[in-house]
Amino acid sequence: MKYATQKIAYPYFVAALLLFMIQIFAGVVAGSIYAIPNLFAESLPFHVIRMIHTNALLIWLLLGYFGAGYYLIPEESERDIHSPAIAWLQLFVFVFAALAAVVSYLLGVHEGREFLEQPLWIKILLVIGFLLFLYNASMTVLKGRKTVVTSILLLGMWGAALLFLFAFYNPGNLALDKMYWWFVVHIWVEGVWELIMASMLAFLLIKMTGVDREIIEKWLYVVVGLALFSGLLGTGHHYYWIGMPGYWHWIGSVFSILEVMPFFAMVLWSFHMVYRSGRNHPNKAAMLWSLGCPVMAFFGAGVWGLLHSFSSVNFYSHGTQITAAHGHLAFYGAYVMLNLAFFTYALPHLRGVQPYNQILNMWSFWIMTASMIFMTITLTFAGVLQTHLQRVIGMGYMEIQQQLDLFYWMRLLAGVIFVVGALLYIYAVLGPVKNQLETSKSKQPAFNNQMN
Repeated sequence: MKYATQKIAYPYFVAALLLFMIQIFAGVVAGSIYAIPNLFAESLPFHVIRMIHTNALLIWLLLGYFGAGYYLIPEESERDIHSPAIAWLQLFVFVFAALAAVVSYLLGVHEGREFLEQPLWIKILLVIGFLLFLYNASMTVLKGRKTVVTSILLLGMWGAALLFLFAFYNPGNLALDKMYWWFVVHIWVEGVWELIMASMLAFLLIKMTGVDREIIEKWLYVVVGLALFSGLLGTGHHYYWIGMPGYWHWIGSVFSILEVMPFFAMVLWSFHMVYRSGRNHPNKAAMLWSLGCPVMAFFGAGVWGLLHSFSSVNFYSHGTQITAAHGHLAFYGAYVMLNLAFFTYALPHLRGVQPYNQILNMWSFWIMTASMIFMTITLTFAGVLQTHLQRVIGMGYMEIQQQLDLFYWMRLLAGVIFVVGALLYIYAVLGPVKNQLETSKSKQPAFNNQMN
């Protein structure tokens, strides 16, 4: 580790992983309610546990991005973070807002808009946290070396902060409400978050492959261009049935095809850089997560998104379990795996040891990835059956749910196995380091050379 203020990333990573566990435990409870509908009906209604599940996901991913920013920006800018005190204040604000949101949901206090259920005062806290990061990171970059990686990262972060302001606008007209709602929900995850993803992945490739920075940055420009070109107008595939003009059927369908391209480009980029380097990096677990991330993102966000993005297909499949299948694999592949890759790479540096518990870490990769693939396939079959029974034959909704019971139990099983993989990951990256509690001074320089 080159700069002392990079240590700020460590509490961000720990807080992110704690919220990660809250998120997936809430997901298992939600999956249990699908399988046993009256479970917790009085004490913990489904809509409440779902809010906790989705909101914890968004907050822990953001905490991971902030921690990654505080880790990579000093190295890229060749100077310490502008203000460590601001970074600590931001962490407190975000964690407090996240926990306060959970408590408010349990008490029945929320705004009701999906993903944006946070009460107004919590939204304000989240914006304050964002602004603290943007000021701190921007000042660091402005005073230090400017690189493509930090520029793209800040562009993504500024975009995410500005687009979140639409969460404060809740017009009375439902069609207008949904249009601006998608400005946050879609352009975040299929626009500016892809910029954050690309910049973090570029940093990992630069550090682990040893390929010349200019080559990786040229690929980064291509990925970012494709992401913005396709993602902004790709929002149109959400406008089919909310009262928007009919031309969005064509725009949404065409740009949904193009949205696959940045994810496919990331797959080619990552594997080509690793193949070109021929470098046997010591942190094999971080390399595995870094290569797995674009592959799963391509299938989850790209292929599974494309399956039901055409208006002629979406007319039947909209709002079914096919959407849930796409959402789970897309978030896991594109953003969960990205954070876990970065944590795996950075935590040995932050803890002052060589890459550790790699076998356990790689086992957690295969357990979580396999269970998520199984869950996605299960929900896809459930969605196809649901579409046929509900939208073609015309059976009643509750009658159809009984027909999907087996799929819901299979999804619950996959969720439980995923929890096992997540616990194994947390033990691998935060647990004791066997036979190596501290890297000796004689080995540390050689280790740093390999890692950098």
